[in-house]
Amino acid sequence: MESTNLNIRIEKDVKVKAEKLFDALGLNMTSAVNIFLRQAIRENGIPFEIKINTPNEITLAAIQEGKAIASDKTSAGYNNMEDLRAALES
Repeated sequence: MESTNLNIRIEKDVKVKAEKLFDALGLNMTSAVNIFLRQAIRENGIPFEIKINTPNEITLAAIQEGKAIASDKTSAGYNNMEDLRAALES
């Protein structure tokens, strides 16, 4: 199979973000573009999403809050649901 070069221009920050994403997926830019092009040909259009399940801002804030509470030695802890319910009701 003969190969050829493809030169495209994209914004620098788009390239950096795409490379970071593809690296997390175990791909390089060439492999990702080849996957996209082959799948587009097969489906005759833009065929799919490849993404990492990333929490949204609200979920990230909740995770950070949970970590802060877990590491705070002054935060109350509960060993059973009854104690937790009692604390929530007071």
